[in-house]
Amino acid sequence: MGGKQMEGDNQRRRALARRAREEGRAPSEAGVTLGASKQPEHTEGAHRQGPPPAGPHKPVPHSPTPATPPRQSSPWPKWDPKDLGVVADNPGWIQYRELVSQVGRRADLDFDHARLAAEATTTVLARALDDKDRQRFLDGVPDELHDDFAINVPYAPLDLNGFLIQVGTMVHRERDQARYQAQAVLSTMNEQDHELIESLDLPDYVHDLLTPPPIGGGLVTGPTEQPPPLTDGELLEALAQLPRWSGDRRALFRDIVLPPENLDRVLLRLLQLRQEVGRAPHIGRLRPDTARIVVRTTSVDAVTRLDVELAHDVDDAVLEAGAGMSAG
Repeated sequence: MGGKQMEGDNQRRRALARRAREEGRAPSEAGVTLGASKQPEHTEGAHRQGPPPAGPHKPVPHSPTPATPPRQSSPWPKWDPKDLGVVADNPGWIQYRELVSQVGRRADLDFDHARLAAEATTTVLARALDDKDRQRFLDGVPDELHDDFAINVPYAPLDLNGFLIQVGTMVHRERDQARYQAQAVLSTMNEQDHELIESLDLPDYVHDLLTPPPIGGGLVTGPTEQPPPLTDGELLEALAQLPRWSGDRRALFRDIVLPPENLDRVLLRLLQLRQEVGRAPHIGRLRPDTARIVVRTTSVDAVTRLDVELAHDVDDAVLEAGAGMSAG
C-alpha cells in the first residue's frame, strides 16, 4: 500500500470520527479508530473494571487503608462470690490461701512448699477414706489441693507408717518431716472446718495428726523436742563465726552485692539448699545488684541453732557459686 493511499485512509478515518462525534457517538463505536482505548475520550474507561488486582502486582494505595477495628468481645465477669451465693469469709469452709499460709507458719515453710505439703496430705487422706467420705471430703476442700496427684490408686495407706511414706514421697522428705508437715496440714483443716473433719470416718491413726505440731520448723526429732531461741551470749558467739552477717535474736541478715547476672546465679544456688539441708533462707531483692538474705525460725519468732547452721550453709553456697570474696 502506497504512501498516498495511507494518507487518504487516515484522512477518511478522521472525517468519519469527526462525524461520529458530531452525532454524539464515540469514534470507536463507529469502528473508525485503530486504538480506541488510547483516545482522550476513553481515559475513564482505560482502567480495569472489577475488583482491584491482587498479588505482587497490586498497586500501593496513595493513602493507607484504615485497619478493620477489632471485634468487641464480652469482658470476663468480675469474680463476685456473692453473685454465686458464696460467702468468702465463711468460717466453716476450708480456704485455700489461708490454709497454705497457716501451714507455712506452723511448719516454717515458704508458700510453695506449704502448698505441696497441703496437696500431698489432702491426696493421701482422700486415698485412706471410703468412697462416700472421700467424695464429701474432696467436695469440702479447694480443688487446688487435689488436682496434681492421683486419688484412686490401688495402694491406699493401711497404717500411719504407710500414710507418712506416701506423704514423704510427694514432698521429698523423710518420715519425721513428712509427719510434721502432715500434722500442720490436718490440724489447720480441723480448725478451719471442724464439722467436716469430725463427720468423716477417719482411720484411727489419723486422729493423732489433728493436733498442731510442736514448734520447731519441721526438723524436730521427737514429739515434744523443739529448737530453743539463742541466748544473747550464744548469738554473739554465733555472729563472731559469721563475719558477713548481722542481726539480733529474731533474725540474722546478710547482704550480697554482685553484678545482676552473677547475683542471679548465686540466688538460684541458695534456693537449692532446701533440697540439700531441708531449709532455705528468705531472699529479698533490694536492687538489681543487691539481695538481702535472712535466716530465722518463723515458728518461734527467733534465731535458733538451726538458723546458725543455715547461715554457714549459705556462706558455703555463695562461695561455691563463684561469688568469692567480692560478695558482701
